[in-house]
Amino acid sequence: MKKLILDELNRKSVQEFKEAEKTPMIIVLDNIRSMHNIGAFFRTADAFLIEKIYLCGITATPPNKEIHKTALGATETVDWEYVKEIDELITKLKEEKITVVSVEQVEGSVMLNDFEVEKGKKYALVFGNEVKGVSQSVVNTSDVVIEIPQLGSKHSLNVSVSGGILIWDFYQKMIK
Repeated sequence: MKKLILDELNRKSVQEFKEAEKTPMIIVLDNIRSMHNIGAFFRTADAFLIEKIYLCGITATPPNKEIHKTALGATETVDWEYVKEIDELITKLKEEKITVVSVEQVEGSVMLNDFEVEKGKKYALVFGNEVKGVSQSVVNTSDVVIEIPQLGSKHSLNVSVSGGILIWDFYQKMIK
């Protein structure tokens, strides 16, 4: 087995990425403090041809060298938009018939492994602040709240790790 070099990976150019059919998924980042987490979301979104990322509240925006450290150029491929007020964005997404999914630990949450993705639906996955999580107002207006099952003594994952898990899971369920 030979490790592949960059030229052998057949990666899309920026133009090819922009023209490619996108996965019907939107990422919403609300009040994410760490620019490394923001960059990681961009890189994951690039890997799965995610349609768009919305950056809300205090979430930093490109261009930013700290975001670039983990995004590695994905801010050039993935469409993004800054929206100050997340509640206004959630209202707009719901008006566009996009299913809003918050990722949070709440009463009545659906465990990720139990959630069925519906083909033909577009989803917006909402990820909240590293300490405070998704705001209660967004939880209240979400179509569903999903929780990642955890077995250890810590009751949370890094937000970008949660993003990677959710994006991969939804992507897998969408292509089946």
